[in-house]
Amino acid sequence: METVCFYSPTLPVFLMVFLLVYIFGYVGVFRNWGQKQRLEASSCLISLAHGSPAVFMAIHAILDTETPRSFASANSTSQNFVLEFSIAYFLVDLLHYLLFFPNDVLFISHHLGTLYVFITCRYMVNHGALAILGLLVLAEATSPCQNIRTLANARKEDVPAASKFYEFLSPPFCAFYSTVRGILGPLFLYEIGAFFSSGVADNVIPRLVWISWMIVVVAAILGSMLWVLNLWMELIRTRGQKLQKKVS
Repeated sequence: METVCFYSPTLPVFLMVFLLVYIFGYVGVFRNWGQKQRLEASSCLISLAHGSPAVFMAIHAILDTETPRSFASANSTSQNFVLEFSIAYFLVDLLHYLLFFPNDVLFISHHLGTLYVFITCRYMVNHGALAILGLLVLAEATSPCQNIRTLANARKEDVPAASKFYEFLSPPFCAFYSTVRGILGPLFLYEIGAFFSSGVADNVIPRLVWISWMIVVVAAILGSMLWVLNLWMELIRTRGQKLQKKVS
């Protein structure tokens, strides 16, 4: 098993970029918002700075190859580049939650699990990025819509337009999120699990490592499903209350 030096010159650069984006959001873009809203919005801003770029970068890194690859192939330079980009984002956002929202166990656990998978893939085994980046594409495909909805939710009490936009965006977002995280994600994870369980990757990715990856991703999918289920219940309850008011 090849071990890669932990230090990479691009990782500190990405860390600095996401820190600067966070600070720019807090002291600049959202300076007139309430304290809690400023913090949440700044986190959304770095998530927006990560989500869509990560999707396009990951797709390019997956396709940028001249030879057939498998889920156990050695990481390419471009794939490691994307992994480091995502590691930097999750480290900065994890710091945000630890400092300002230490009781948000769900997101802290999600970030810790994600960082474990990315870091072991990048710096420990240096194989399997094709599978991990495929999951990243599916996970971050919902990021723009999710963060815009979160920003609208933060301002819906103060800005009527934000409230209307939040109500408009919630149903399609929940449907899109449920499809990607609840159907496409599990299907792709099944393909990964079937590949690894065949044993063909055991010589480059230790069985304990890929099994731990599977456990983390399954837990993340289940957590996502519980989260969106709560959103659906809230949406149905809100629509029911409005309908009841119209009838009465």
